[in-house]
Amino acid sequence: QTEKPHKCPKCNKGFRWCSGVIKHQRTHTGEKLFTCSECRKNFGVSFHLISHRRMHTGERPYP
Repeated sequence: QTEKPHKCPKCNKGFRWCSGVIKHQRTHTGEKLFTCSECRKNFGVSFHLISHRRMHTGERPYP
């Protein structure tokens, strides 16, 4: 099993990398760094913004 030495101080979830803890901590703080330029809606995860933008462009998620 993979060692996960970096722990979230809030819930003790383990991560391989320190950056994983930093990203994870946003789930506790509610911080949302990614904003849609079309409607100004905010997202905590960049992938959710990418998926949301398809709504504005009409692009389908799969061909």
